[in-house]
Amino acid sequence: MSKSVVITGANRGIGLSLAKQYQARGDKVHAICRSPSEELSKLGVDIVDQVDVNASEGIEHLLSALKDVDIDILINNAGILRVESLGSLDRDTIRDQFSTNALAPLVVTEALLPRMKQGSKVAMITSRMGSVEDNSGGGYYGYRMSKAALNAASKSLAIDLKPRGIAVAILHPGFVATDMVNGHGDISPDEAAQRLVKRIDECTLQNTGTFWHSNGDLLPW
Repeated sequence: MSKSVVITGANRGIGLSLAKQYQARGDKVHAICRSPSEELSKLGVDIVDQVDVNASEGIEHLLSALKDVDIDILINNAGILRVESLGSLDRDTIRDQFSTNALAPLVVTEALLPRMKQGSKVAMITSRMGSVEDNSGGGYYGYRMSKAALNAASKSLAIDLKPRGIAVAILHPGFVATDMVNGHGDISPDEAAQRLVKRIDECTLQNTGTFWHSNGDLLPW
């Protein structure tokens, strides 16, 4: 039976590859973005553009566009990476990452909860860079802090949504060769998407709130 899948940040990278994966298996994809890429436009999925997840107007537009959609899977994928190091901290870029990477996924999830039901799933695309225990490199202050905050919010969501029958997956995609990291990476967006889809399929109320690497490994907090 086909599912209704909502993906934020679907215009490129991992989000675009996720849209391809779900469409290929026959699911109904709702691709959320600010402006669609040419490749996304060619997919033939339902595109909801002009959505800035950091703006109340963007959330209102998203709600209006999905008002008749029953959501089976919500994937909060939209995120940004900025680079700060000790001695060159930038409060503005750190705040921007908190807003996009941590607060926006929580706000989007809360806004779309009325469109979800028992058996629905929420997937948070986070990063192992949000792990305190796993941090061996330092730096990247805003990104690490924002992803740690996302992990904390996602764990709370898993607890709060379990009585409603909604499971939450907290997922690190891997080091993926996307524009965000200037094409560097160990795996392609398509491979990452394949792994993520499998992890989301395996997410249940029994393992809700678990922090997973897309390859199936458990990650430390």
